[in-house]
Amino acid sequence: MIESPRLMEWSADSNEGVDPLLSREWLVTNGLGGYASGTVAGVPTRRYHGLLVAALPAPLGRVMMLNRLAERILLPGGVAGRLGGLERDGSLKVHAAGSLVEFRLEAGLPVWRYRVGQALIEKRVLLPHRQNTVHVTYRLLEGADVARVEARIGLNIRPHDDPVSTPLKLPYTLSMTGDRFGVRAHGDSDTDSPMLRLHLWGARPYMALSPGVTRGVYFRIEAGRGYSDTGDFWTPGAFRFDLRAGREVTLGASAEPWDHFLALEPEAARSAEAFRRESLIEAVSPGLRTAFGAELVLAADQFLITPAGRVADEARKQAEGGEALTVIAGYHWFTDWGRDTMIALEGLTLTTGRAREAGAILRTFSRYVRDGLIPNYFPDGQNEGLYHTADATLWFFHALGRYVEATGDRTTLRLILPTLIDIVDHHRRGTRFGIGVDPADGLLRQGAEGYQLTWMDAKVDDWVVTPRRGKAVEINALWHNALRLLEGWARAEGRAREADEAARSAERARDSFNKRFWNEAAGCLFDVVDGEHGDDPAIRPNQILAVALDHPALDPSRWGAVLETVRSKLLTPLGLRSLAPGEPDYKPRYYGDLRSRDAAYHQGTVWAWLIGPYIDAWLKVHPGDAEGVRDILAGFEAHLGEAGMGTISEIFDAEAPFQPRGCVAQAWSVAEVLRGLARAEAETSRGVG
Repeated sequence: MIESPRLMEWSADSNEGVDPLLSREWLVTNGLGGYASGTVAGVPTRRYHGLLVAALPAPLGRVMMLNRLAERILLPGGVAGRLGGLERDGSLKVHAAGSLVEFRLEAGLPVWRYRVGQALIEKRVLLPHRQNTVHVTYRLLEGADVARVEARIGLNIRPHDDPVSTPLKLPYTLSMTGDRFGVRAHGDSDTDSPMLRLHLWGARPYMALSPGVTRGVYFRIEAGRGYSDTGDFWTPGAFRFDLRAGREVTLGASAEPWDHFLALEPEAARSAEAFRRESLIEAVSPGLRTAFGAELVLAADQFLITPAGRVADEARKQAEGGEALTVIAGYHWFTDWGRDTMIALEGLTLTTGRAREAGAILRTFSRYVRDGLIPNYFPDGQNEGLYHTADATLWFFHALGRYVEATGDRTTLRLILPTLIDIVDHHRRGTRFGIGVDPADGLLRQGAEGYQLTWMDAKVDDWVVTPRRGKAVEINALWHNALRLLEGWARAEGRAREADEAARSAERARDSFNKRFWNEAAGCLFDVVDGEHGDDPAIRPNQILAVALDHPALDPSRWGAVLETVRSKLLTPLGLRSLAPGEPDYKPRYYGDLRSRDAAYHQGTVWAWLIGPYIDAWLKVHPGDAEGVRDILAGFEAHLGEAGMGTISEIFDAEAPFQPRGCVAQAWSVAEVLRGLARAEAETSRGVG
């Protein structure tokens, strides 16, 4: 098993208090979009914290099936304690219950060790790959021959995105057949939500029935985000079993049918997952098998899923001899987003030796093109996407370009090429949401009232925070790049007419780009030209793409100036600010209720994913500077030990100490940092680092 450096030793006497136990979170995923997640302390602080969130076919989507287990330990002689949670001692000091002594990630999987009296007890959580099942395994390591465990179940079966105040669907019913236990919410059937199935391996199962409701459980992060912050759990009672030295007991919970759930014993599931994870590390270049690189490779794996909710996709792919794959944009609340997928694709798949998955994802998305657009995202529990995006489709060209370059897969290119030509034709003629080429200058404009079409897409009710309607700088950099890619592909496939048309469009767009977007007074690029209020001189990171892409729209003579502006005003240890300090709308912190957060989302807040384009631009201006890239990435390695442990957050405050915010695990954050690290390793291997 690959050991992770994410080791967190703990003492009740720690001067840090309990905040690190509540602010550091763990995440285990199942390759379907389902997951288990919580705090190191074992205290739920988000609506998404639970031991089993199952990914189920539409219209169900992701469902919170098992919220928590509250474990008590009883040792011979009457010594008792708890595993996880918080409690007050005689002096009213709050500390970790159960005397937590260590938390670590072992190949990305969470492991706790607790000291109860003289006994040392270990707890692990595993989700077998592509099963809506969780295994919670206990071992008595030392200090006693036997320990009695009481694991009390806490439930509020609901869609995972529903508020914690969602009423319990009482009465829940508990059924028992031999050593099999099932729980179902009142009035539910298999078409409403599945039964939660429970089973115990390694000990005689005994359920101490004591049905009841725990009222007023407090979720502190929900409170801080302005949402309902108290909820209730129902319990049927508790499993009781003896834990003996040298043996282990596993409590399993599942939304799968019984035969599927019980087919894989816990030890076999653990061995299979260990092999799978070791194989992921073996698939990457040796330079990425270091601690930092290996952690990122395992983190990247969490986002690559078979979309369990879209049955038609899976049926189609199976008929073709493949499988439907997509990318979860972030945990806990994101689904698969077109833009995020295309930006993250190279880092998640090509950098990690998973080109087959990359091809499957690209082919899957190509089937969803409508009116020249790929979906912005697929809502949870739905089969059809929403298309309100101006840039996701252009990122599709970029992702396909990197894929073809890495694999030489001309078969996939030929399959998708007619769709690419159709996409460009739709953009020339004009398509949805005001997206279309301005015949006056060949630049791409976009904008429709009430829509947020670029990646800076915050919206609260009818308020589009950064509408950027007009000709946005990164949209036109991506448009030029897409045209150049299409030109090369069409020419190679003998489609001279389409290639010539793309070349003419690209040349005109590039000429207009350099005339229209250069802001001589600031020595950098306008963020938007021909906008609602004229040309926007706000200093934002979007301009870096005019340098970073494979076919830069910006003249090389201006690359250095743009890079220096971004470096001096936007670069932080954890990504690029979305707006420079000193700008009128700049917000240094991202916090508060939804309206307050969205007001800051792209108004200074640091985005980790932007470090990837920044590194691409850096290496164009400073060729071969591998050490410079490593310096740029240095802050991320330390970040793997905070917030979502072993992964990278979505965003950060704009100023020190750059507090992690948003999702604790974001696909394009992980992907672009991993890709940047791979670029540094590649430069070193060429002997120029």
